[in-house]
Amino acid sequence: MAIWLAQLAVDRWRHSNGLRRGEGADAAPTVLISETAHGPRIAAANAAGRAAGARAGMMLADARTLCPQIAVALSDPAGDLALLEKLALWAQRWGPWSALDPPDGLIVDVTAVAHLFGGEQHLIADARAAFIARDLAARVAIAPTAGAAWALAHYGADGAILAPDEDAMMRLADLPVAALRLDPDVLAVLRRLGLKRIGDLGGVGRDALQRRFRNRKSPTANPLVRMDQLLARVPEPLLPVLPRDVPLVERRLLEPIRHRDLLDQVLRDLAGDMARELEGRGQGARRLELGLWRVDGEVVVRAVEFSTATRDPAHICRLFAARLDGIDAGFGIELLRLRASWSEQLALSQRDIEHAAEAHGTSLSACIDRLTVRLGPQAVRRPVPYPSHLPERAQRWQPPLAAMPTSQGELAFHLRPLKLFDRPEPISVLYATPDGYPRAFRWRGAVREVVRVEGPERIAPEWWRERSTARLRDYYRIEDRQGRRYWMYRHGLVGDGRGDLPLWYLHGLYG
Repeated sequence: MAIWLAQLAVDRWRHSNGLRRGEGADAAPTVLISETAHGPRIAAANAAGRAAGARAGMMLADARTLCPQIAVALSDPAGDLALLEKLALWAQRWGPWSALDPPDGLIVDVTAVAHLFGGEQHLIADARAAFIARDLAARVAIAPTAGAAWALAHYGADGAILAPDEDAMMRLADLPVAALRLDPDVLAVLRRLGLKRIGDLGGVGRDALQRRFRNRKSPTANPLVRMDQLLARVPEPLLPVLPRDVPLVERRLLEPIRHRDLLDQVLRDLAGDMARELEGRGQGARRLELGLWRVDGEVVVRAVEFSTATRDPAHICRLFAARLDGIDAGFGIELLRLRASWSEQLALSQRDIEHAAEAHGTSLSACIDRLTVRLGPQAVRRPVPYPSHLPERAQRWQPPLAAMPTSQGELAFHLRPLKLFDRPEPISVLYATPDGYPRAFRWRGAVREVVRVEGPERIAPEWWRERSTARLRDYYRIEDRQGRRYWMYRHGLVGDGRGDLPLWYLHGLYG
């Protein structure tokens, strides 16, 4: 069963403003807009807005030319997707599992379920009545495949049913090719070829379509794949939506609070409740979200992330202390809710009977968390080896307590300098022969005489990332008369056909 919520964004906007369909502000032309590089663009419009000429994808300026009094509200795609996920779980009353069909659709498996409702007609009637009761616009269709059900819900009659023994190609032949869920550029190509209906594709040889779209691997870019899925010749994978019970604790207060000391006290109680909840599940929190409901209806949300799973109430309170600075309580906060949106398994461990180490020190993970809250997540990173022979690409940055990459031991390197420049600095070198080692070089205005040389270490360019004209590097370890040691390289070889004479660069310094 395919369910198309054609006005999902508008319906959600109405519900958030306490409006019923066609009543109050919803009766006026209204559009939801999204900001783009070229200005506000319409994402959705209510019935009055569509009647005034507004359409999704139209620029707001063009819509106001047609209807100057049109009202505007911001769209919220993330909120719409969250509502769609909740509706997918709610729709499992009609089948064992459901899947998302973003941005405004659902697919429900109703195989061998219709008899529980008295037949497929009664099943569709029950679904339509349920959405009407929720004041949501929905079109419903049932077919043996998800593709056929989607096509009927979007382009067929509302409540259409395609029986398993019915000829699907004959039933769907008059629907437009857009019912195949293809990309816009593919639809444009089909229309230019004169293929406007699904039945038109049946009159074209399969080999001809295969040659025309042989390089299109994605199902949305290949009409043959979509046709095969529509007619159940090949399976169409769908990802079911599974309910996830996240740890959540809350406090409803008898009297609203406005002062910080009272807020900290309630937070300590919530942290203790969350620790017990997580311990009962054998889990630890990686991300916690604290919601504060004010008397005036405003909701303030603060979140913290942890470097490792934890359920330590004191540590949770310390991290939230910095997040709660500057909270505007308004006329008071009457509800607090703490939610673990990301949790991991954390087994119970036997603690040392003597807590001397804990009493006089701070664990590494707690220290990392406090630094992250104060400095920001991008400011606390550590370098790890990366499999690349090029020195400037031989490391990556990752969270400080993340697992080390498994590829770190695959490449063996020669001795590397302690100081590696962000960018190699060009130098002037004197040498005996074009391919010999340096005798002296000038760097930062001073000439330095070479007394010892080791090398070269030849490093070839990464051919899968560089152009074919990239040159080799010959690295040398150099020591001058003052005992200072350098790491430099010659970029290219004489006569390699990839440029002029080789250039020299200083890339690092030894200690």
